[in-house]
Amino acid sequence: MVKSKSTSSNWSERVTRSSHALDLREGLFNLDDPRAIARALKRAAETRGQRKSDPYRSAMAMLTFYINRAGKRLPARRRRVLEAAKAELRGLYGRERRH
Repeated sequence: MVKSKSTSSNWSERVTRSSHALDLREGLFNLDDPRAIARALKRAAETRGQRKSDPYRSAMAMLTFYINRAGKRLPARRRRVLEAAKAELRGLYGRERRH
């Protein structure tokens, strides 16, 4: 069985609308300060009692989901801010990448 494009896009829209993984303030991913985005994600992940994984993974998953869902429509400047927010989030949790 082949799924139609509308089925897959409905799935991500439904997840975005109904997910209670993290309670995020509206417009969070539109902020220009990567550190503010990371701090808000961390705060939301740590205050949420119901989750399947540790707060770091919950926060990073939500940020990655947003970036992936935007896909090619995400402007390069916004992508840079959000990727920088990932780095800030790693720093807040002491999980800096080693090169």
